[in-house]
Amino acid sequence: MLEALLAIPFVLALAIGLLPRERRRTAAWLAGLAPAASLVLLALLTPAVMSGEGVRSLTEWVPTLGLALSLRLDGLAWMFAGLVLAIGGLIVLYARYYLSEEDSMPRFFSYLLLFMGSMLGLVVAGNLILMAVFWELTSVSSFLLIGFWNHRSDAREGARMALAITGTGGLALLGGVILLGRIAGSYELDVVLAAGPQILASPWYPAALGLVLLAVFTKSAQFPFQFWLPHAMAAPTPVSAYLHSATMVKAGVFLLARLHPALAGSDLFFYVVSGIGAITLVVGSWHAIFQHDVKGLLAYSTISHLGLITLLFGLSTPMAVVAGLFHIINHATFKASLFMAAGIIDHETGTRDMRRLGGLFKLMPYTGALAIIASLAMAGVPLLNGFLSKEMFFTEALEVEGHQFMRLGIAGAAVLAGAFGVAYSLRFVHDTFFGKGPARVEKTPHEPPRWMRIPVEVLVVVCLAVGIVPALTIAPVLHAAATGVLGEDVPAYSLAIWHGLNVPLMMSLFGLAAGIALYFGIRKLIDLYGISYDSLGRRVFEWKFERATGWAAKLTATLENGSLQRYLGLMVLSALVMGATPFLAGSLAPGASQPMPPLGWLVWAIGVAATLATVVLHRRRLLALVVMGAVGLAVSLAFVLLSAPDLALTQLLVEMVTIALMLLALNYLPEESPVERSRLRRWRDALVALAAGGGTAALVYAVITRPLETVSSEILVRSLPEGGGSNVVNVILVDFRGFDTLGEITVFGIAGLVVHALLRRARLLPERVIGGEPDPLLIPNLVARLLLPLALAVSLYLFLRGHNLPGGGFIAGLVLAVPMLLQYVLSGTDYVEQRLGFDYPRVIGLGLGVALLTGLGSWLLGYPYMTSHTDYVAVPLLGKLPMASAMAFDTGVYLVVAAGTLLMLGMMGSVRAPTLRRRG
Repeated sequence: MLEALLAIPFVLALAIGLLPRERRRTAAWLAGLAPAASLVLLALLTPAVMSGEGVRSLTEWVPTLGLALSLRLDGLAWMFAGLVLAIGGLIVLYARYYLSEEDSMPRFFSYLLLFMGSMLGLVVAGNLILMAVFWELTSVSSFLLIGFWNHRSDAREGARMALAITGTGGLALLGGVILLGRIAGSYELDVVLAAGPQILASPWYPAALGLVLLAVFTKSAQFPFQFWLPHAMAAPTPVSAYLHSATMVKAGVFLLARLHPALAGSDLFFYVVSGIGAITLVVGSWHAIFQHDVKGLLAYSTISHLGLITLLFGLSTPMAVVAGLFHIINHATFKASLFMAAGIIDHETGTRDMRRLGGLFKLMPYTGALAIIASLAMAGVPLLNGFLSKEMFFTEALEVEGHQFMRLGIAGAAVLAGAFGVAYSLRFVHDTFFGKGPARVEKTPHEPPRWMRIPVEVLVVVCLAVGIVPALTIAPVLHAAATGVLGEDVPAYSLAIWHGLNVPLMMSLFGLAAGIALYFGIRKLIDLYGISYDSLGRRVFEWKFERATGWAAKLTATLENGSLQRYLGLMVLSALVMGATPFLAGSLAPGASQPMPPLGWLVWAIGVAATLATVVLHRRRLLALVVMGAVGLAVSLAFVLLSAPDLALTQLLVEMVTIALMLLALNYLPEESPVERSRLRRWRDALVALAAGGGTAALVYAVITRPLETVSSEILVRSLPEGGGSNVVNVILVDFRGFDTLGEITVFGIAGLVVHALLRRARLLPERVIGGEPDPLLIPNLVARLLLPLALAVSLYLFLRGHNLPGGGFIAGLVLAVPMLLQYVLSGTDYVEQRLGFDYPRVIGLGLGVALLTGLGSWLLGYPYMTSHTDYVAVPLLGKLPMASAMAFDTGVYLVVAAGTLLMLGMMGSVRAPTLRRRG
């Protein structure tokens, strides 16, 4: 059931992404179905979570590397999943009425569900590597959402900044979780969380902690990385309300809570986490006061509240953890409602600038009342949820143990932040809904559509309900989340709204009074509207970005100067360095040689002679190409001598296709290569060629003289019983190393698409155009057409027998490509594509899809990815025939190889004459 919970948003994101732009209503309904269906599944899992057992699911992928689809739903994950889905559902309803007709609703909701699924995966991941993968997916999907309005430069800049900062944190997280897994001996979260004392005692603990905290601080906008969040406000308001209140920015503090049992408990953790949290708390709340943009004010207030949560987790006491979890819930509710209220104001007035607003309460009384209540919750006013968690924060700030400076500093930060929070909340309420105005707005303000306001109403009711009767509303949720972090160490606490006249209450009242005085004092002493603020962090980021792009441009200009000789030389030199490494390390020494038969010496002599002839004749390109074909033929014969018919057949077919490709390329080149004038360059090229040839020969000799008793013996034994085939080479390709083959055909398909993209608009130089019609070759043309069905039959025959005899998808794809190539050469591109041509890019995509789905099939049945299955199927008249699921994967290989080869060869032969434009 956990797999279904996780899969629903991704499946519907794909479905919505395939919808045409005008299907707005369908996209909205499908988007709303995702959180609704997932919430139903989450509700079905709730009894197991509340009982303390939790829910776990494990699907092995690569067990030897600790990689698995491991899902884990405890109280903490359940609470966060509920926030992600419940607020996500409200955001979908809100966005349905927020987005304009110019916005692509299918694209928006597809991105939104992609992010929702990524957040769900992050919170329910039971494996550290899987958690890191979903962490990066949240960064990528948030980049798409922040930059949704890509026609605006501020949206592009904000998206780029967010991806750069949070993506860097994601790389740090990957390093951190790898270290934690190495220390704990497993990447499974249950094992890592139970290994807390072992992790704290490890010498690698500071490094692991630093990397994880870097990820936390970048994602949750902590000092000094907080500058990216205000610039992300260029996103549509539904994105801000979702990502920057309840989900993305909460991912960092979720990670703090998730790994708290493994990382907390050291002085290093206490001082770094609580110190950074305290600084962020004060800096964010202070800057929020001076923002003119409503969303900018809310962004800095979010930074401040995230600092408060980080500070609480840094204190590490059980009660501080409970307070941090409580404020995560409270902040998500009142901040999401405030962001949506800000979006309504922008939607109905055309601006978010508080200097142009004011007096909106009389024009938008319902929206104003909702926003005021949510602002009071943000300020921590009694009878609202924000007051309860803030009072818990004040209590924990007074009970800090450790250095006197830390106790005074944290208590002082708490008081200052309380006053600043009241001040910026008051500014939002006063400057938006009261006073003079509105002035210079683009629209006549009025209330939004009824359904657009419902999500705000729901969240405001939650703020009131939790603030008035917390024990009846939020207590079970908070207890489940605290149990997920602390286990049996959950402290006794009370969620009553009255705890008597005590110091935390006095601090709250003082903060309220001081905040009111501060706001009106600032308005009286300075021109608040005249202050302009430019983020230092943004300036530093842009300076570093410009320097980095400048260095990249210089490096590119140095390496990529248009000289094919330089490119080839650098590639060969790099290969030489990599190839020489095992020899220098002494790990690749040649073994005992074996006598070679006379036929082998003959093949060797042909290969050497053809190689030398290629060097002598290199200036005469066509002749050199013919001689080079003899080299490939010699290599094929060498494979025959070594009893490798699959490799020999593959080499022969590759040689045929390559020669054809080179012939097509020579059509666009001069008949002879120019003479190399510089003797120094000739000697340089000769030395590089000798080193490359000698190194390759040494490597081949070392390989073929190694002992025969290697892993190949084991594969020979396992091929038939486990892979279901006696052709070991094909079983390796589609079964034992099927994942490698999937990567190879992906690269091959991409290469074909790149050639297609580069050459589809290429035109010949006028002097290279041959005038007149080509001479028809009637007899070869007729023979080629007659042989095409036979070649197709041979191709299918080789494909079907490939699991037990030489053949398979790769060979069969090349066999199909060769006669098709003859059709292109003899009949012309137009004839072939009108009668026999396929949409080759689509066929490549189809082949990759078939290969991927084959691997997913085993996963869905509970086996590791791309696990094959073999059985015997009874066929009338033929009896029982062996059938392997790997044949479906081989079908994907067949389609990609055939379509990719034909796409590249077809494009090489279809470069047209230039189009002459008439001058008018």
